[in-house]
Amino acid sequence: MLSLIIPMYNEEKILPDTLKTLSGYMQKNFDDYEILFSDDGSTDRSKEIVESCGLPRVRVISYEKNRGKGCAVRQGMLAAKGDVRLFTDCDLAYGTDVIRTLYDKFTSSSCDVILGSRNLGADGYEGYTVLRRLASKTYIKVLCLLGGFKLSDSQCGFKAFSAEAAEKVFAECETDGFAFDFEAIMTAARMGFSIGEIPVKIV
Repeated sequence: MLSLIIPMYNEEKILPDTLKTLSGYMQKNFDDYEILFSDDGSTDRSKEIVESCGLPRVRVISYEKNRGKGCAVRQGMLAAKGDVRLFTDCDLAYGTDVIRTLYDKFTSSSCDVILGSRNLGADGYEGYTVLRRLASKTYIKVLCLLGGFKLSDSQCGFKAFSAEAAEKVFAECETDGFAFDFEAIMTAARMGFSIGEIPVKIV
């Protein structure tokens, strides 16, 4: 089963479209799945919208106080039931077709963790401002030089873990905010999990 985890914080404006898009895509492309929204202490109607959507295989978990995306992803990974557990942002920045691409790589490879990377294709940063592109690439280079990061993209908000990797890695992770991705990747590497990458781009 595939668990699709969506961290969210005050997303009521885009949630109806996200729910419709995701549910339609998952019903069409997967027989066994769940869509799990992990609410990071939203103060708007986000949780209520998900709870009342009436769509199959959709559920929400939440906690009262906003703690950061890292906490939302961690709670979602640990609460998910799937053999593969993938997280992506509520705005579906990387589209939906890449979900199937990533899942297929899991089933055809021995990877325990698969990361989306904007650096594997020439169009990975299309749609980014020059400043944002420069900031992202500079940050990754710093991680490579100072943090021992050996992959191509730590911060892309599209990553998947096997159930075993998710439960072991996120049980140890503590970072709630920025750089939670880096902590999770380095923890997975330290634990000996195999890590792969696929190209993604903003759509």
